[in-house]
Amino acid sequence: MTKTITFAMLHMTVSFSVAYVLSGSLLVGGAIALVEPAINTVVYFFHEKVWDHIRNQREDGHRTDLMPA
Repeated sequence: MTKTITFAMLHMTVSFSVAYVLSGSLLVGGAIALVEPAINTVVYFFHEKVWDHIRNQREDGHRTDLMPA
């Protein structure tokens, strides 16, 4: 759990820093540092759902070519 918390803090710091440097605004930097990781968390959840589905399809013997040759 400590690793997860420290990564979240690092992620928010990087998000804030990039947004602040690009915008020059503490408010924009702070907002992005809070919103961007929250959105990424939701996206990650669905990303894992898709890959779980692909894994299950493969285990059942179905083809799951995401990028056919």
